[in-house]
Amino acid sequence: MRSILILNPKGGCGKTTIATNLASYYALRGRSVALVDFDPQGSSLDWLAVRPENRPPIHGIAGWEKPVRIPRGTDCVILDAPAGIHGRSLSNLVRRVQTLVIPVLPSPIDLRAVEHFQSELMHLGGVLRKKVKIATVANRVRENSSTRLILEDYLRSLKLPEGRKLPFSTYLRNSFIYLKAAERGLGIWELAPSLTAHERDLWKPLIRWLNSRWSLPAEDA
Repeated sequence: MRSILILNPKGGCGKTTIATNLASYYALRGRSVALVDFDPQGSSLDWLAVRPENRPPIHGIAGWEKPVRIPRGTDCVILDAPAGIHGRSLSNLVRRVQTLVIPVLPSPIDLRAVEHFQSELMHLGGVLRKKVKIATVANRVRENSSTRLILEDYLRSLKLPEGRKLPFSTYLRNSFIYLKAAERGLGIWELAPSLTAHERDLWKPLIRWLNSRWSLPAEDA
């Protein structure tokens, strides 16, 4: 079973947008998808609540309620982490998954926050033993801005404890398309290609990485 966690303890960095769009991407491709929302605000489940019945189904789970039970036959689990997660709660969540996707916003506050978070994350046993693969995403950027380039350079400089670079997958724009899709419980792949062509292109590097063996622990690759 494929498991992907969207994680950053700082709120407002776009975790739910990435989680819901990944869930819709895999559902459109015939996968049995579960979307687990660990934030008590329930933004991912709110998205599912307005999802049309004629769209590929996605099973929603309130992750803040214990225990979390994934339905049998599920092919892909997308986990939307809550803000402010640290310590044992962070460790328990990371142990559940094969892959982490970390969205980061282009602001000095967010850069400092992710630096502190990276230090905490790297001390988790599963990460140190390479049992979890990690990639970063520059999120909600202005495409031609200098802040986007600064953020990309920073994310490309991040390293794991043994010196291996943390993959930087792509940047995603601060686009009204995501709001338009979210209002209807859809992903960008479910809107007209004429509206979403550029956004789809920006997602391709992340999707390609997630669908490759490089995003999986060695025993699962």
